[in-house]
Amino acid sequence: MASNSSREDDRRAGAEIVYGAEECYRHSIELLEELGFPKGVLPLQDLEECGRVRETGFVWMKQKVPYQHFFVGTNTRVSYATEVTAYVEKFKMKKMTGVKSKQVFMWVPITEMSIEDAASNKIYFKTPMGIGKSFPITAFMTDEEKHKYLEEKTNKE
Repeated sequence: MASNSSREDDRRAGAEIVYGAEECYRHSIELLEELGFPKGVLPLQDLEECGRVRETGFVWMKQKVPYQHFFVGTNTRVSYATEVTAYVEKFKMKKMTGVKSKQVFMWVPITEMSIEDAASNKIYFKTPMGIGKSFPITAFMTDEEKHKYLEEKTNKE
């Protein structure tokens, strides 16, 4: 049976890795934009290491300490562990670890987030039990993204 550390090494083999707060922030924003997600959906703090294995889609982001964020637009508190991992593809992050959402009195793991239909402007979050919930994409946009989004929407009308 393989040890956890050798499985970790296997998942990270061939990875592009960046270190330091500025480089990791830039890397994480570029990744979110490439996948089609708003920049504010993973508001991680004090990132130390970010990695990506393009062949498998495996990504990870390590921050100095766990972080909790309150999303006003969804009225939801989300907890991010010191390491967040996922397998990514366009409009989807699956097999996520390190992300939990506070629902009533319980912390519920989030294992997937996706944008099923770009025209619907909703992000769908799924738990390990397969139960999910969707929220408007604007709830996770930065102020700059919201402004641009609303401007484009106004110009279409």
